[in-house]
Amino acid sequence: MLPSLRKLAFTTLVAAAAATNAHAAAATTFKAPEFTGIETWLNSAPLTLSALRGKVVLVDFWTYTCINCIRTLPYVKSWHEKYKDQGLVVVGVHTPEFSFERPTANVQAAIKRFGITYPVAQDNGYQTWDAYRNMYWPAFYLIDKRGQVIYSHFGEGRYGDTEAQIQRALAQAE
Repeated sequence: MLPSLRKLAFTTLVAAAAATNAHAAAATTFKAPEFTGIETWLNSAPLTLSALRGKVVLVDFWTYTCINCIRTLPYVKSWHEKYKDQGLVVVGVHTPEFSFERPTANVQAAIKRFGITYPVAQDNGYQTWDAYRNMYWPAFYLIDKRGQVIYSHFGEGRYGDTEAQIQRALAQAE
């Protein structure tokens, strides 16, 4: 492929990804799917969205070797610490990309290494991933007190926008 065509193809891919992400952030609300097919819960007893009704929930799809996921962790951990007493529940949904990311011991070691204290659901069978029709690592889905997904973001960045959405949802939850 000629360099100019390669550059055009790359630019088109970047523009498509940006449009997809912008669309996702502005998407209409929908009922959040329940956590399903979770093999193991780490840092928590099993959770259900129905039991979390009345709370604001941030679902973070991640996997421990994804560099983009690793780069988002400081923000996710900060939001958890900053807003947990105001009604935010962060749930990491660990969905492995590679087979070596499936063993619980490996996920536990990563949770310890990264200092994650919020609940992590191990979704090795991609059942919760599929329920959300998710296609990205990392992916955030913000769920309001009524159980509706009100915001989503895929990939890195837009941390200020995501935090503003968390604050707005918490203010509405009061």
